[in-house]
Parts: sequence; C-alpha cells; structure tokens
Amino acid sequence: MFDQIVLARLLTFITLGFHIIFATLGVGMPLFISLAEFIGLRKKDPHYHLLARRWARGYVITVAIGVVTGTCIALQLVFLWPGFMQVAGKVIGLPLFLETFAFFFEAIFLGVYLYTWDRFKNPWLHWVLSIPIMIGSVGSAFFITTVNAFMNTPQGFTLAGGTITRIDPWLAMFNPATPSKVAHVLSSAFLTVSFVLAMLAAFHLYRSKKHVYYKKALHFTMVLGLLFSLANTFIGDLSGKFLADYQPEKLAAGEWHFHTEERAKLIVGGILHPDTLQVEYALGLPFALSILAKGTPDATVIGLDQFPRDQWPPLYIHYFFDLMVGLGTYLLVISLVYVVVTLAQKRGKLMRLTKWNRPFLALIMAGGPFAVLAMECGWIYAEVGRQPWILRGYMRTSEAATQAAYLPEMLVLFVLLYAFLGVLVVRVLIRLFRQTPPEMELEAKKIIL
Repeated sequence: MFDQIVLARLLTFITLGFHIIFATLGVGMPLFISLAEFIGLRKKDPHYHLLARRWARGYVITVAIGVVTGTCIALQLVFLWPGFMQVAGKVIGLPLFLETFAFFFEAIFLGVYLYTWDRFKNPWLHWVLSIPIMIGSVGSAFFITTVNAFMNTPQGFTLAGGTITRIDPWLAMFNPATPSKVAHVLSSAFLTVSFVLAMLAAFHLYRSKKHVYYKKALHFTMVLGLLFSLANTFIGDLSGKFLADYQPEKLAAGEWHFHTEERAKLIVGGILHPDTLQVEYALGLPFALSILAKGTPDATVIGLDQFPRDQWPPLYIHYFFDLMVGLGTYLLVISLVYVVVTLAQKRGKLMRLTKWNRPFLALIMAGGPFAVLAMECGWIYAEVGRQPWILRGYMRTSEAATQAAYLPEMLVLFVLLYAFLGVLVVRVLIRLFRQTPPEMELEAKKIIL
C-alpha cells in the first residue's frame, strides 16, 4: 500500500508527533514550578507553594513518558534513516551527546528536588535545586533543536563523494537556523505549558470551585501566557525573516507565493487547485508577505518559480501554517483580554467568578488543546516544509530511508504502544490529582484560608 519512504516517514511522524507533546511539557514545566515556588517563598503564600509541589508531581509523569518516546526516536533515527546517519552522524554526534548529558543533569537534580521537599531548614535551598532542573530542560531542548536546525541549514563539513570531511561540530551546531529555531521552540514550549495549566485551573473554576488556590493558579498562568504569547509572536516574525533569507522555498510554499514579486501579499485561508495553482476563497493582505519576509512593504519576495518543481515543499503546508498562526492569535487575544479585564476590574487583583465570565472560562479551557494543536501544526510546517530534503541541499529524504521490510509491522506496533501510553498517562494523572485535591492538602497542613 505504501512504499518504504512513506512508511518510514509515517512512523517517524507518529513518534515525533506523540513525543513532542511530552517534550514540550518537559521543557516548559520546570520554569513554572520554579516561579511558583519562588513566589510562594517570597510572599509566604502557601497556595503558590502547593502549586509548585503539585505541578512537580505531574511533571515527573510526563518526563517518564517523554523518556520512553525519546528512546524510540533515537532508535528510529538509526534504523529508519541509516543513509542520513552514515553521512551526517559524525557531524551531529556532539549535540546528540550533549542533549543526553543535559537530560541526565536534569534527571539527577529532579530526583533530589522531589526528595527534599520540607527537608531543609532554609526552604530557599530547595528552590535553588529547581534552577539546574531548568538549565537541564532548556539545555536538552537547545541541543536537540540544533540538530534540527543543522538539517535545515547544514554547515561545518565538506561532502565529497558521499564522504564527510573537515568536520567542525561547533560550526554545525551554531548554524544560521539555530537562533530562530531555538527561540521559537522555547517560547512555544512555555506558551503551551501556560495554557495547559490555565486550562486545568479554569476547568475547576468553571465547575464552581471557588477556592482561592484555583484563582491564583489561573491568574499566574494567564499572565505568563500573555508574556509568552507576545514573545512567540515576535520570534515568529523573526522566523519568517529567517526563512526568507535561508529557506525561501519553505516560506513561498507555506504562503502559496508562486511568483517572485515586489509588494507581495499574504494569503490567508483559501483552497488551492494543484493542477492550475489557482487559489480561491482566500483573503489577500496587501504588502503583508513583504513585511513578514523583509520588514518593508516594498521588498521583493522570492517565489516558487525560482526553484525546480521537484524541489518544492508540499503545498498543503499552507493549511498548517495558517492554523498555527490562527491558534496563536487566539491564545494572544484570550490572554490579553484576561489581563486587561482583570486590571480594569480589580486594579491588578484576581478576577471574580461571575455569570458573565463563565463563558470566558470555557474559552480559556479551549486554549489548552489549542496550544498543543498550534505546536503540532508548527512542527509539521517546519518538518514537511523542508521536504524533499532531509539534509537541505545535500541529501533527499528518499536517499536516507531504510530498505528493511518490517516497517508495516513496526508501524502497527508503535501505534499500539503510543495509544497505550496516552491512555495510561491520562488515567495516572487524573487518579493522582483526584485522590488528593488541593483543598485536602491545604487542610492537612492546617492552613487558615
């Protein structure tokens, strides 16, 4: 039914699509845990302290699933894409090693952090342990993202006759794609985590749980959600300018920009007829693509007419790009409305539960899955938009895929594995937090509310 290349890509897609959810949570959660504990200690506020404690419990579960799926990715990189590893393995060996080292660094301090709750006379010493966890999680994301960046803008080697020579692993790591990709990965992770946690707080408030713990959780996560939404928007603009300079075919395919021209318009939505390359039912924003690509409305934007047809990325990435931007805009608007209304009503205090804001809580709850979906769409746009290259300009994806005959069986096996892990993690998290609600924990500590 499918050839080897399609099966290898499909198996990699399913693995990465599942893993990236837990990887994103793993990168973003330590920052929120550390900030919550810091505020709790600074203000002597038990609610923020409990937020950090409970989030840390959930974080451990997601890390465990991330380890399993991350191991799957490492194995698949070798077995599904041997052509790529034979050529580029020596170049990307350093960041792969450093990514593993960063994870071990994070895991060691995470174990100490979890074990030492309430064991220090000075509680600030416990908070200090959260800092290396953040360093490890961000470092892990940084190093693995440099590998992906290298695949988009490879450098630091010479390829002659299929043999890699004159390897400079540091130059390969710090390639032109690294700054924008790392920044976008990190800001997206923090944004996703902020809305996932806000979703949980909004869910309890929606069910008329008026405990101040939930109100503080919502306020904390929504304020950070606004900050990271703004950061993500700014970094996304920088990413667009990077693509215009280094991967113009990806930008052109994502925007259905077929002809090189000045004052290029941005295509929003629409339906493409692949035979005629005609776009219908789309909204065209004058000069917007030129501004996105070069920062000026008069700029010339390279179109797909400058590239051979067999080097065009799949044109359906336009839909993923639009969905990513649309969902990101939703998150920005929702967080902005929350902060503005909160400041207007309470001069910076927490928003009260009223019948008026109950529908708004539902909109915040939708932000959780929307943030995850936006992150997935961005990843699909980034990876599919690099096609037909696995190593841009050097090796096509078709040249790197395995020729092994077991891929259909492996595809079924891994789909079943991820389905099992997905159900398992949801059930474990629900049971973990349902058995010990925050009200019970606060009562057990004899905290007067």
